[in-house]
Amino acid sequence: MSEKKKAQSCCELCANYYYDEDTECYECGVDLDEDEMAGFLLHQRRDCPFFRFGDEYTIVRKQN
Repeated sequence: MSEKKKAQSCCELCANYYYDEDTECYECGVDLDEDEMAGFLLHQRRDCPFFRFGDEYTIVRKQN
């Protein structure tokens, strides 16, 4: 009964996840519409279509 599952998106690893100094908390930088936000809150979606792996060394690799 091995079932392949999609990997869940981890907000902490996403490039769109940033620290907002005004509110002093981490936030998602993507503007989700009502349907997308409801899907996440109701756990209907497991993966985020806007997920980008936040590798801080990507810019350095492009410069070299």
